[in-house]
Amino acid sequence: MYIGKNATKEIDFVAVRRDARIYVQVCRNLPEESDREVANLLEIKDHYPKYVVTMDELATGNINGVKIVHLADFLLSKEYETVFCTGQYGFCT
Repeated sequence: MYIGKNATKEIDFVAVRRDARIYVQVCRNLPEESDREVANLLEIKDHYPKYVVTMDELATGNINGVKIVHLADFLLSKEYETVFCTGQYGFCT
């Protein structure tokens, strides 16, 4: 796991295992007028999962393939457990 940088932009977490990776931006609240967190991820032109994880309970959805999820959902959801721990990415082992 490391911090990703692209010119002047930064990705909070990049997790890499074998030939798989995920990108995660983290923010307390997702500002309505700002695309800062999502824009950084949209500049990455590969097929790996991209997430914005937030404490904002009202901010959920999908913006051009970037999933917006609440922190609790990200950590506890069976969907994410399947993707990260037992699925094709297997980051939890």
